[in-house]
Amino acid sequence: MHAIIHNYRRSIRKPSGNQMIIVVDGCDSREKAKAYVGKTVLYATGKKDIKGEVRSAHGNKGALRVLFETGMPGQAIGQEVKIE
Repeated sequence: MHAIIHNYRRSIRKPSGNQMIIVVDGCDSREKAKAYVGKTVLYATGKKDIKGEVRSAHGNKGALRVLFETGMPGQAIGQEVKIE
């Protein structure tokens, strides 16, 4: 299944480098988003894949909070990721 990286998870002043918010097509509620918790997310950079894990739902519209193993580049925003 494919999803799109929406933005970093951030506070009012500082973004978290390895936590991202992703949006899945067809997932439009918090209940549907909870079904993805614990799944693996892969972001392909060309050289190697960066793995992450879905930790929780984010908000009430079906977005997911993903914790990646390393910091994510800014070019990742708007790019596609794969959920396994």
